[in-house]
Amino acid sequence: MNKIIITLLFMLTGLVSCKTSEKYFYKLEIAKKYYKALDDSDDSEIANILSDTILIRENEYDYEEVFPLKKYVEWIKWDSVFDPTYEILVMEEVNGVVRAKISKTDKRISFLHNGPIVTNETILFNNDKINRVEKTKYLIFNEITFVKNRDELVDWIQKNHPELNGFINDQTKDGGLNYLKAIELYKKAH
Repeated sequence: MNKIIITLLFMLTGLVSCKTSEKYFYKLEIAKKYYKALDDSDDSEIANILSDTILIRENEYDYEEVFPLKKYVEWIKWDSVFDPTYEILVMEEVNGVVRAKISKTDKRISFLHNGPIVTNETILFNNDKINRVEKTKYLIFNEITFVKNRDELVDWIQKNHPELNGFINDQTKDGGLNYLKAIELYKKAH
């Protein structure tokens, strides 16, 4: 009788472990879909895997913003203008939390940073939907180069193409197109 009870306990433990493991594996797959959707600028896929709101946080810069899903989809349209490449360098799940090392480059980042930006990120979930993404550490980010290039671009646009003023803060698709136009005009002049 004791052998039967012990065997049943082992089987039950194994079954529970498999279910828990499947749930965590599912979260890992959702996180992979998230970065694939960002890479593809696929706003319809993003809508399937995010909560109604998503908190974006950058720990090193003490920045956070809560995006309603509709506003985040608009941000993806802005991001898409720059033809982004998101690359998952490392990704793992630990106790229902996904941690990843992500490389991102695009036309804007290439101009401002002269190479990709690499970050450690944490992805958190609510009811199997992503509701929080934190950049926990910038691994490759030359802030001095980025800020210098951004400031030079903004100053040059103010003096030479004031019709584009405000492009730096307009995270809509039109704002992204103006940003890209500002970069192109600056490059032609220099």
